[in-house]
Amino acid sequence: MKILIFGRGAIGTQYAWAFEKAGHDVEFYVRPGRKEQYGAYVNLETQDGRRKKNKRISEKWPVELREEIAPNAQYDLVFLSVNTEQVKKAVEYLAPRIGNATVLFFNNFGGDAQKAVAPIPVEQVVFGFPGAGGGYEGNTLYGIMYKTVQLGLVNATPSERELAVQKLFEEAGFRISVQKDIRSWLLNHYVMNTAMEAEVLKHGSFENVVLSSGALADMIRNIKEMIPYLKAKKVPMDMAMKMFGIIPPRLFGHLLQKTMYAKGSMAYEAIAHNHFKAGYAVKEIVSDARKLGVLLPRLEAALDYAKNEKQV
Repeated sequence: MKILIFGRGAIGTQYAWAFEKAGHDVEFYVRPGRKEQYGAYVNLETQDGRRKKNKRISEKWPVELREEIAPNAQYDLVFLSVNTEQVKKAVEYLAPRIGNATVLFFNNFGGDAQKAVAPIPVEQVVFGFPGAGGGYEGNTLYGIMYKTVQLGLVNATPSERELAVQKLFEEAGFRISVQKDIRSWLLNHYVMNTAMEAEVLKHGSFENVVLSSGALADMIRNIKEMIPYLKAKKVPMDMAMKMFGIIPPRLFGHLLQKTMYAKGSMAYEAIAHNHFKAGYAVKEIVSDARKLGVLLPRLEAALDYAKNEKQV
C-alpha cells in the first residue's frame, strides 16, 4: 500500500514505522515550514507490544515528509489521527485531494464521527481507535504500541475497505478488535480521556497526574460523574466504564499508580512525555452536558481552576 500519514504525531509515527517494516510505502503530510523544523528522521524510543515480550525499539528512522498534497493524489490509505479540535480542518483539507483513497479515521473523538468526516464520502472512511500513545521530546519519540487496535463497522457486513484495513494491521502483526457500535465505544473512551484531562488542568501535566494516586482517584471520580451524561446520550457503558463505576476511587487510584502507571512502566514512559494541551475535551463535554440538562460540577471546577491559574 501507498500510505499517507496526516501529521507527524506520536500515534501516526509509530504505526507508520510498523507499516513500513511490513513492506508498505509510507510518507507524512506536515504543515508548511514543519519539514525543515522536523528534519529527515525520528529518534524512536518505543515499546513494541506486538510480541509476547515487549520489545524496546531504539532507532534513528528516516522519514519522508511533504508539505502539500496534490489534488487526487494516488494514495491507497490516508491515516488520520489528529487532536479532536483539528479534525474539521484536516477533513476539509483532505477532501479535495485524496481521490479514491481509503481514509482511516483513527481519533479520540466524542461527537458523531460519520458527520465529522463530511465532505469525504462516508463509504470511503474506516473508523477505529489506536492502541498506542506517547509524545515527543525534540526529535525523539517516546511511545508505546500495544498489540490490539479497535476497528468499527459502519454496517453489519464489513466493507471491502474495512477488510483491507484489517488485513493491513494484521499483516503488520497487530490484533483487531472489531466494534460493531464504534460510536458508543469512542464516546466511552472519550469520557475516560476527558476525566484525565480534567486532572491535568489541575495538576499541570499528564506526568503529575499519573505520579499521584490522589489525582488518579479524582480521575475515577470524574468518570463516575459522567455516567449520567452517557445515559442522557443513550450510549451503553462498556465494561471498563462499568468497572470504574463500581470500584472505590481511592482504591482504584492506588492500584493504577502502583501497577499500570508505576514509574518506569511502559504506560508511564509514554504518558510522561505527552505534552498535549489538555482542556478541549473537558469544555466540549461540559457544553454538551449542559444542553442535555446534566450537571458536571467536578469538570466545571477543573475548567475554572485552569482559568484562574492563567489569570494569576
